[in-house]
Amino acid sequence: MTAPLHDSGTATLEVTADPTVAPEKIVGRSPGRIAWERLKRDKVALGGGVVVLLLILVGILAPLLVRIEGQNPDDFHSDQLDIGDLGIGLPKGFLGGISGSHWLGLEPSNGRDIFARVVYGAQVSLIVAFGAAALAVVIGVLLGMAAGFLGGWVDTVVSRSMDVLLSFPQLLFSIALVSVVPAKIFGMGGSTPRVLVLIFVIGFFGWPYIGRIVRGQTLSLREREFVEAARSLGAGRIHILIKELLPNLVAPILVYTTLMIPTNILNEAALSFLGVGVEPPTPSWGQMLSDATQYYTIDLPDLVIPGLAIFITVLAFNLFGDGLRDALDPKGN
Repeated sequence: MTAPLHDSGTATLEVTADPTVAPEKIVGRSPGRIAWERLKRDKVALGGGVVVLLLILVGILAPLLVRIEGQNPDDFHSDQLDIGDLGIGLPKGFLGGISGSHWLGLEPSNGRDIFARVVYGAQVSLIVAFGAAALAVVIGVLLGMAAGFLGGWVDTVVSRSMDVLLSFPQLLFSIALVSVVPAKIFGMGGSTPRVLVLIFVIGFFGWPYIGRIVRGQTLSLREREFVEAARSLGAGRIHILIKELLPNLVAPILVYTTLMIPTNILNEAALSFLGVGVEPPTPSWGQMLSDATQYYTIDLPDLVIPGLAIFITVLAFNLFGDGLRDALDPKGN
């Protein structure tokens, strides 16, 4: 097809469209794809996400990594300790006994391999953090949506429960509860009872934070046009909650979950540091820090290594969570 174009009546330009070339299709982008493209531009958040994935892999592959190094987290290498004048067994060699056999050195006094204990400590910390986050999200989302959507006495009861839990001394309650945990729960012994109690305590006291966010978002969404349209078509409460409201709450739930996990890691480390975390000899970063406080003046790597593990893990989760929040809700900045 030829179309004449005139310029001030002095020249004529003809543009010919090729009928064999199909016009370009306009491809729509889903909200998830738009968020991913925003997240890809945030190099800091992507770096945090890569570190998070590596830490998760370390926790999953802990037995394999320890087997590659050739050490066991519970083995004592007293022959590689030097008693010295202080009467304390200090690791022989460079920087606390770092060598080809012991990649991060040895603990003073007992000679346990630090790399093996850090790797297994990552496994324990991630299990507690993710388990507690999952429990808090389930309780917080269910009660927060119920309070925001139903209102009335339901909202009053849930909101006051949140206020009570937020004002309760979580650390003292955790210490009291974990201290009286029986040796076996449902036939499971070892460190499993302590891990389950830690997940319950941290998750139970964590749900009011996400519950408040979900309640506020639900209060706003329940007055939107699409909810009124669903009501006019005869949709019930369950349908509106699951099909209409919940999909619009996925973004804030996902963001807050990523920011809750590092807090849970710190809570687990704090309880283990105080001696009410997982049962020894199961490795824990907080427990390693507690033991290292006795020797940090003469063997600093024993304190620095588990401290760096906690610092890097928490920082990576926070950077990734902040980037995810910016990608899912750019107007909220």
